[in-house]
Amino acid sequence: MSFIIEHLEDGMHEWCTLEYKHMLTNVGADNLYFSGLSDECKANMPEELKVAHCHSEDVLHIPGIKLEDVCLLDPQGKQELSPEDGDKFKYFLFGGILGDDPPQDRTKELRKLGFEGRRLGPVQMTTDTAVNVTKRVVVDKIPMDEIPYIDHPEIFFSKRESVTMPFRYIIEEKQVTVDGQSKTIKKPLMPPGMLELIKKDNEMSLDDF
Repeated sequence: MSFIIEHLEDGMHEWCTLEYKHMLTNVGADNLYFSGLSDECKANMPEELKVAHCHSEDVLHIPGIKLEDVCLLDPQGKQELSPEDGDKFKYFLFGGILGDDPPQDRTKELRKLGFEGRRLGPVQMTTDTAVNVTKRVVVDKIPMDEIPYIDHPEIFFSKRESVTMPFRYIIEEKQVTVDGQSKTIKKPLMPPGMLELIKKDNEMSLDDF
């Protein structure tokens, strides 16, 4: 089972890099393809990501990949993704990388090529979350509605500083000790380093006022 990211960003931004690294951790280098990479993107891609399949060609021009073997994860798909789709398709294709708020439907560039599509529910996910959810459904055979989610989480950096993320994430449970007692907390599963990047971007936005 392979996962293809058709890179629709102009460059290789920090957000892209963190999400790509998270995908690599979740599905493995042998199962991860990046297509449509410009020379600039390839030049700026971290060495650790180059262990995946990296292609300048778009998805339909990668040798060995056939249209009928590819499922496009599409917010406008007519069917929800199911475990049975893992037996029907060899490749699962994702368009774009950064989630837009509101969504700008950049998947339409891939939709018009004729891929069969599947939805991942009604709430927009970050692309690394979408890859992780798809892997759990089609490889691990977990129905989509049995995966624990958190929608639009509020991220606190201090008592007065927070930001609400406009996406759906998988829930990550963590054990923490508070006043000598162990308790379980539920947090959005994000790439390592993403919280720091969100905080930095949030501080830059505040500086603009």
